[in-house]
Parts: sequence; C-alpha cells; structure tokens
Amino acid sequence: METSFSSKVVLRIIGISMKQLDYWDRTNLIKPSVREASGYGSVRLYSFRDLLQFKVAKCFTDQGISLQKIRKSLNYLRKQMPEIEQPFARLKFLTDGMTIFLVTANRQKIIDTLENGQYVMSLKIGEFINELKSKTSEMGKDKSYPVTVSRREFKVILHPDLESRGFWVECPELPGCSSQGDSIEEALYMIKDAIKGHLEVQEQLRKESFQKKKVA
Repeated sequence: METSFSSKVVLRIIGISMKQLDYWDRTNLIKPSVREASGYGSVRLYSFRDLLQFKVAKCFTDQGISLQKIRKSLNYLRKQMPEIEQPFARLKFLTDGMTIFLVTANRQKIIDTLENGQYVMSLKIGEFINELKSKTSEMGKDKSYPVTVSRREFKVILHPDLESRGFWVECPELPGCSSQGDSIEEALYMIKDAIKGHLEVQEQLRKESFQKKKVA
C-alpha cells in the first residue's frame, strides 16, 4: 500500500502555507488523490505523486510563474493528454519565469503550454523524486540513543511524530516507560526523568515485597 501524507506533513515537506494548500485544493489545482476533505475536522491525505506535483508547482511560483498561468498550463495538459493523470508529476518541464514549456520524448520538440516564451531552465523531476523520497524516509526513521541514569546505561528508541513535528521516546528495557518532547534534546531529557521515576517505583515495590516476606 502506498504511503499517504496528511496536510501538515505536506506543508512541512513542500514549504507552503495551509492557506495555499486549501486554495489549491478548492480551485482544483492540486487535490488530494488518496482522500479528500469530507467536512469539518476531516483529514486530507496526499500520495507521493501529489507531493511531486506540489514540488513542481512551488518551483514554478518561486520562478515567478503566477497561479493563473500554472492553472492554464495544467488545463492545456489535461485537455491535450487526458490519458496522463497528474501531469506535473509525470512530465518534464522548462521555464523562464514567464511561461511553461513541456519537453516531449523528442528533445527537439518543446511545447509552449502558454503559447509563447523561450527556454531557460529545466526542472529535473528525477532529482525532485530522490529529494522527496529522502526527506519522507528520513522524517519517519526511528533512531536509538544511549542514556545514563543513576550510573546505569539504557538504550532508548526515538520515534518522530510527523503530525506534531515532535518526538516520542521509549525504553525497551523498561516496558511501559516512555515520554515525549518537541525536540530530540527535550525528548531524551524527558525519558531520563521517566526512567528515573520508573526505577524509583521498581525499588519501592522491591522494598515492599521484601518487607512482606520478612513479616511472613
């Protein structure tokens, strides 16, 4: 099953605002292909190809291409190539900041999707794919760290929380011992405190058990 990404994750990876994402959705520029919003509180879910479309569209806007021109280009592509879904994620483009060119299989043939303009810059879709794969993979990767509490070393596992942009951390050696933090440093500091409390409870239980056996 393909990985899906929430709106918050899209904003973080692509670097656009929620206002932009909402507007692009409402105007059919880029809509979530996994799950659309179905009412207040519902969650949009985007595919990896949606991320790629966002990346290309943002690159165009960064180069000075207006949303009106981007929409006109998409409408042309959807009309001329209806068999190609999500054209911004599947085709290769050039731009000079004024217009958007489509590079065809024949490199000598370049189509101006806005009718006129000249070649200046090539968008390398393959590099975008590798960049996005690297970011999405790294963001969701768990990492282990050693921490020392009461002169004893413990291995803890740090789990990124893509939704909150924070982390939650657990100590496998002490089942049920976990904590969280907004940063790696804070999460590791908090798990040390949690481990210390866990050890204190274990020691108290050990003493109570010893006292019970002694009385018996």
